[in-house]
Amino acid sequence: MEPVEVFAGAWYLRALRDDDRLSDVPALALFDVDDPAAYIRAANDGWADESRFVWAVCVPTTGETVALIAVRATGATTADLVGVARDGYDDALADAVGPVTRFASGALGLTTGPLIPTPP
Repeated sequence: MEPVEVFAGAWYLRALRDDDRLSDVPALALFDVDDPAAYIRAANDGWADESRFVWAVCVPTTGETVALIAVRATGATTADLVGVARDGYDDALADAVGPVTRFASGALGLTTGPLIPTPP
């Protein structure tokens, strides 16, 4: 599956990127990701094989990544909902939960539980 962009109230959710136009590598370092470039590749692989769907939760006007949220398939019809926010951006993560949960259910046929506060 190709990554799907989502609007969540005041926030914009998009796939992680590391290309000539936009790189999430610096932002991922703020989330203590050891190898951000490898993390982005793995996130994109998750979209491709439909095992993990990771979004950067961004400020729409700047594209700054302030949180990460993901749906991780755990079975044929179940998934974990996981996410983490930078300090001061818990509202961005909270606002992303509803749209991502609806996407998991409607587009993927996956039922998620409550948000698990851990990096995707």
